[in-house]
Amino acid sequence: MKLNVAVQMDPIARINVRGDSTFALLLEAQKRGHGLSYYTPDKLSQKGSDVVAPVQVLSVRDEVGDHFTLGEPHRESLSAFDVVLLRQDPPFDLAYITSTHLLERLQPKALVVNDPAAVRNAPEKLFVLDFPQLMPPTLISRDLDEINAFRDEYGAVVMKPLHGHGGAAVFRVMPQDMNFGSLFDMFSVTFKEPWVIQRFLPNVKHGDKRIILVDGEFAGAVNRVPAADDLRSNMVRGGAAKATELTDREREICTTLGPELRKRGLLFVGIDVIDDNLTEINVTSPTGIRAIANLGGADIAAKIWDTIESKRGQR
Repeated sequence: MKLNVAVQMDPIARINVRGDSTFALLLEAQKRGHGLSYYTPDKLSQKGSDVVAPVQVLSVRDEVGDHFTLGEPHRESLSAFDVVLLRQDPPFDLAYITSTHLLERLQPKALVVNDPAAVRNAPEKLFVLDFPQLMPPTLISRDLDEINAFRDEYGAVVMKPLHGHGGAAVFRVMPQDMNFGSLFDMFSVTFKEPWVIQRFLPNVKHGDKRIILVDGEFAGAVNRVPAADDLRSNMVRGGAAKATELTDREREICTTLGPELRKRGLLFVGIDVIDDNLTEINVTSPTGIRAIANLGGADIAAKIWDTIESKRGQR
């Protein structure tokens, strides 16, 4: 089956091809003979009922500094494509939400991965709260009294923006922390939405696992170990990728999440687990598949395209 595929992503010239999951998906699609077209989110438009973009034919190469070639842009109705990959990175802001509303109109003519309505309705630090039995104690609030009561109950906490990404603005707050007042003031001015306050898990020093699920099934995992002087394990923040196996508890987490992910059309999902505690369910533009492959793990890009081809064939 040869598919006509459009990818909505951030500027391709800026990506790090060695670690970029979207690029891995594009390489695999091209290997299978699928046609690739590219556009950036700011180019998405709707005229009447038609959702359009000035797409460019795309070819890719796994070569640093010379990883893509683009054709001339031409206006195309996105409903003419078999598959649209929604792969723009956060922030998950009103622009992102508007994009999901537009892409939702393409279905069922085009298969959008991940399902845009599900992406919109499953913010990564809120959707996870549907599974409190799998999580550390967590509070979503910007109310000082609620936050102080939570700190009194649990001691050291992690405080981060609700719609943050890439490890930005993640802080550990200790009991009787003299920086808390200033941190609270900074968050109050910077972030309009509530924040995430979560019991600190000391074993994060041993790693924060990124576990990939494809159509609700475990596909691979990588352990991201933070630098000695940093709380954050994100690889863009200096975390080191290590090969790993799942614990029994992590398999239980995957089994619990799987049916809901399938029901929502969330085909490519990355969950974060620290010390057997689920902390996030990443659905916007999950990463990690190249790191897993580089460590000798599964070819998740191939599994994702197997699943997309099967679902497209069923239509």
